[in-house]
Amino acid sequence: MDKERLKKIVDNPDFIPGIYNYCDRWCERCTMTSKCSNYALQKEQFPDAESNDPDNEKFWEGISDMFRITMEMLDEMAEERGIDLDAVDDTVIEERELIREEADKKECVVMAKKYGTDVKLWFEASEELLKQKEKMLNSHLEMGLPGSAPEKAAAALKDVIDIIRWYQHQIYVKLMRAMMGKLDGFQDEIENMPKDYEGSAKVALIGIDRSIAAWGTMLQQFPEEENSILDILVLLERIRKKTETFFPGARNFKRPGFD
Repeated sequence: MDKERLKKIVDNPDFIPGIYNYCDRWCERCTMTSKCSNYALQKEQFPDAESNDPDNEKFWEGISDMFRITMEMLDEMAEERGIDLDAVDDTVIEERELIREEADKKECVVMAKKYGTDVKLWFEASEELLKQKEKMLNSHLEMGLPGSAPEKAAAALKDVIDIIRWYQHQIYVKLMRAMMGKLDGFQDEIENMPKDYEGSAKVALIGIDRSIAAWGTMLQQFPEEENSILDILVLLERIRKKTETFFPGARNFKRPGFD
C-alpha cells in the first residue's frame, strides 16, 4: 500500500470519523466494520492469514510499510503547519509520565490490573477442570444422549471464555486511557464538547458488563468453583462502581456509529 491509497481510504466519506476510538477492537464480532476506516486499512495491509500472522515475515513487512507511510504523512503535515518534530519539550514528556503514574494508582485502575492477573491465575488453576469439562461434553456427543446438546453447550462455553479473555486486560488499558485524559484536565477546559476520556471509560464499562455476564455463565457451568468465581465477580462489581463514580458521564457518552 502506498501513501495515496492510504489517504483515499482515510478520506472515504462512507466511514464514520473516529468510530474506532471507542470500540473494543473485536472486529470479528463488530457489525460496523463497513463504516470503519481502521478496519479497511487493516484489511488492505493484511489481506490474508499469512500476512496477519505475527510469526510470519509478511506481517512485519506490513507493519514496517505502514510505519514508513505514516511517518511520511506526519512529516508532510508537520511541514505544512510549521511544526518542528525535533523540538521535543522534555517538560511535556515528564508531565505526561507523572500523569501516567498518578493514573496507575487510582483505585479502579489498580483493581482492573488485579482483575487481569486474577483471570490469568484462575485459568491456570482450572486447566484440568476445563479439560474434564471438554472430555465430558465429547463423551456426551459420542453417546448421543437424548435431550442433551453437547455441541451447543461446548460452543456456549467457548463463547464465554472468549469474552472473558478478550476483556481480561482491555478493561485496564481503557481505564488507564480514560484516567489519564481525566487527570490531564485539558478536555474539561473545552465547553460543550464530548469528553474523550468518558468514551474510553464507557468502553471499559461495556467490557466489565460483558465480563460479569460471562462469569455468571461460568458459575452455572462450574458450581464447584463458586468461591473463586464469586471473588472475581465481586472484584468486577467494585471496578464497575468505582468507574461509574469517577466517570459519571461515561454511560451517557454517545459513541460515533454505536450509540
